[in-house]
Amino acid sequence: MAAKPIILNERKIKSFFTKKRSPDSHKGENGTCLVIGGSADFAGAPALAAMASLSCLRAGVDLCIVAAPENPGWVINSYSPDLIVKKLAGNTFSKKHIGRVFGIQKKADVALLGPGLGRNRQALAFAREFAKRNKKPIVIDADALRACAGMKFSAPALLTPHAKEFEVFTGKHIFGLGIAQKMRIAAQAANKHHCTILLKGRNDIITDGKRVFINRTGNAGMTVGGTGDVLAGLCTGFIALGLSPLHAASAAAFINGKIGDALMAKMGCSFIASDFILQIPRWAKKFVR
Repeated sequence: MAAKPIILNERKIKSFFTKKRSPDSHKGENGTCLVIGGSADFAGAPALAAMASLSCLRAGVDLCIVAAPENPGWVINSYSPDLIVKKLAGNTFSKKHIGRVFGIQKKADVALLGPGLGRNRQALAFAREFAKRNKKPIVIDADALRACAGMKFSAPALLTPHAKEFEVFTGKHIFGLGIAQKMRIAAQAANKHHCTILLKGRNDIITDGKRVFINRTGNAGMTVGGTGDVLAGLCTGFIALGLSPLHAASAAAFINGKIGDALMAKMGCSFIASDFILQIPRWAKKFVR
């Protein structure tokens, strides 16, 4: 049975960030992320991978490497010169890329699997195989949740589903349930699958099966496409900075929601996901040392 839930606030989030950056550190010592995503399945896929990657960097890490199929990879490169994109032969991921991606992963502290991955059968098979063999911390988002449905994880894993993705992954239908029921089901799923879950919703539920945090920041305007990729990137960046998956997910959900609330106050529901990227430093500065 999970403990009594804790409502997140700035003071609680600040307590998670205890590690200070050394003034003598050099490139790579303050976190390296690997984002695995992008496809030619739909035009927006490279953009989703790029936004997730830029969110990692804005979280405060030194490096973000993107592994993507070749053609989407060139598009991802065009979003920013700050992104290092490793381009894999073909227009979609497949199991033949497993060895290459694990080779790239050697330099990373954490991997994000899923942004813009698409539902191509080969890509989903690749994602499941990668997650199964992975030994490092991993964040699983978007269509990678479908690929990994029902899995139990041996390495530290953070899943970031909304209600439908949660049902696809666990088989548990939670639409229309109260928050107490959702907390119980999410905690049970975290225990069963040996992972941390960030269940996105009106109130985000973050649990590792033992502890539960509730995030109340955010608004209905954040249903716009791409905000989940920004959130997943923040989660990944904070893990690279040394936070546990539970604390990284809690901090990411709180900050992402705060940014969304500020954009709502300024722009109404007309904001888009790319508006979030430049707002991340204002909030990261409050917490990342």
